[in-house]
Amino acid sequence: MNKLLYGVAYYDEYMPYERLSTDIEMMKAAGINLVRIAESTWSTHEPHNGVFDFSSVDRVLDAMHEAGIHVIVGTPTYAVPTWMVKEHPDVLAETPDGPGRYGARQIMDITNPSYLFYSERIIRKLISRVCDHPAVIGYQVDNETKHYRTSGPNVQLRFVKYMREKFGTVERLNEEFGLDYWSNRINSWEDFPSAAGTINGSLGAEFARFQRQLVTDFLAWQASIVNEYKRPGQFVTHNFDFEWRGYSFGVQPDVDHFEAAKALDIAGVDIYHPSQDDLTGKEISFGGDSTRSLKGTNYFVLETQAQAFPNWTPYPGQLLQQAFSHLASGANMVEYWHWHSIHNSFETYWKGLLSHDLGPNPTYNEAKLVGRQFARLSDKLVNLKKTNRAAVLVSNEALTSLDWFKLPGGEIRYNDIVRLMYDRLYEMNIGCDILHPGSVELLGNYDLIVIPALYAASDELLEALNRYVANGGHVVYTFKSGFANEHIKVRTGAQPGLIEKACGIRYSQFVEPNKVSLKGNPFGVGESDNNVEVWMELLTPTTAEVLAWYDHPHWGQYAAITTNRHGEGVATYIGCLPSEAVARKVLEGACREAGIWGADQELQFPIIVKTGTNESGKTIRYYFNYSDAPQSFVYPHGDGAELLADRGLRSGETIELERWGVAIIEEA
Repeated sequence: MNKLLYGVAYYDEYMPYERLSTDIEMMKAAGINLVRIAESTWSTHEPHNGVFDFSSVDRVLDAMHEAGIHVIVGTPTYAVPTWMVKEHPDVLAETPDGPGRYGARQIMDITNPSYLFYSERIIRKLISRVCDHPAVIGYQVDNETKHYRTSGPNVQLRFVKYMREKFGTVERLNEEFGLDYWSNRINSWEDFPSAAGTINGSLGAEFARFQRQLVTDFLAWQASIVNEYKRPGQFVTHNFDFEWRGYSFGVQPDVDHFEAAKALDIAGVDIYHPSQDDLTGKEISFGGDSTRSLKGTNYFVLETQAQAFPNWTPYPGQLLQQAFSHLASGANMVEYWHWHSIHNSFETYWKGLLSHDLGPNPTYNEAKLVGRQFARLSDKLVNLKKTNRAAVLVSNEALTSLDWFKLPGGEIRYNDIVRLMYDRLYEMNIGCDILHPGSVELLGNYDLIVIPALYAASDELLEALNRYVANGGHVVYTFKSGFANEHIKVRTGAQPGLIEKACGIRYSQFVEPNKVSLKGNPFGVGESDNNVEVWMELLTPTTAEVLAWYDHPHWGQYAAITTNRHGEGVATYIGCLPSEAVARKVLEGACREAGIWGADQELQFPIIVKTGTNESGKTIRYYFNYSDAPQSFVYPHGDGAELLADRGLRSGETIELERWGVAIIEEA
């Protein structure tokens, strides 16, 4: 990859009238140099079983090539045609809610033999047709793939085989999962019940892990087919997505991104986020850090919003700010979903870069400015290398376990705790990578590792984290860490189990707080921010220093937040759900202790700083103003050039950022 890609998803098949040449003319004017096609229209390319029509693909490829626009071709397997369901009703996923019904996308059983047969056939027909076309630079396998809760008899049979291979005997399985409870004991593999109805969290979580593996296997299978046709210089990617809360929010429950990304050449992602007054850049940053960390290198944003819904139509300046926000996290591509607004069906009001009139509009006009800047600055901004000294460790297994054993009230979930911690680091301009339980060999690369709610974790992982601290690392754990092993079997000693060694605390009781605060307001936050909500562990320090005690007539003898020196390093433990303000103060202290507090941290949200090194070995610093008011600050680093304004800049000079403004500095 030697240049920035700026693109759109394009569906010639959806257009209300012929306008391919007009679209290309408008794309060229906007600096669009890439389109993604074909991933959504299987029924157009194969209208009847075995009858293929790729004329729409051919004409778009030819036209884009003539215009000098690159193309990513997607495999169209995430939305099945009607004829397949008519001939093979069992391709629809059976879920715990019952048999599937046709209509929506992503309703199939990704293990079904008929579905896989037809998927392989359409993939081979399409990719063999396009692979030699000079416009094609790569392929996207499937689209936002998940397991779609598939759990019918065929999936259950595969699960039994998986369990037998993993555990060997039913005796070991019963012991690990505590299946004597409520007579759930399995005395022969032939009697293994459907996991869809289980009340056993260990079995349920193992089934969720198995379902995530189905996604990994499915994407690897697709990639292997495409790789048979892929030409030198072409790539295979996929657009991962996140837990959805009206926008991209947190760790995806249904996919292990780290495992699934192994089959890809380049990791890709879809990132959607709040806009207008709610634009903070947090989701862009979290999604980017997560995706960059999958393969430790630059990534593609294969979908992000242009206008979309009424509350997502960007203020003037925000489209440009968003585009450079993606680059600042290490993206080499920004691609909008999508080019044109659709005139009917489910996503009619998920608007594209063009509105329904398909003419220029303020968002499109700003995209033209983005395109010009991308083209002008590509050599300086492409392949940004980021080296962070802090990381956040996330875990699909911990997420699943906290879904099984919810916090009181059920409203605060795993990803809320992840974002509580990540967002505070972001606000303090602490650059982060994202780790996972398999990243043990990478722990030593970081001065600080923040670990939200690691409820389920193996002995090996926890011991590795203890060694990391002993060897000089700094860890911040939140509550609910170290409690259970990888099978959600609660450890039999005092909590927090093995990490007591590094944390210097123990507890055996926890309660739901009621009118509890932190004694003496030790972090100097506002009165309303000094309260404890939802969860509190009654910590007794063994060797730890207490940073905060509970203020309560009965629980006041117990610690709430502690820090402990273990070997050459320090472990901080937050035993309750604190406010954002308290979490920020604790993390600030940990960052200072770890030696990662500097000039960039003196600037804090709404001014956000992102840093990396470009291909010339020069430091690039992005400065963003995520607010509706102008901001200014004194530039504290070496002399250089402000790239957007194309002017020199000296250390100590004041930088003025307009509302939703961006400055990009290349040090000399």
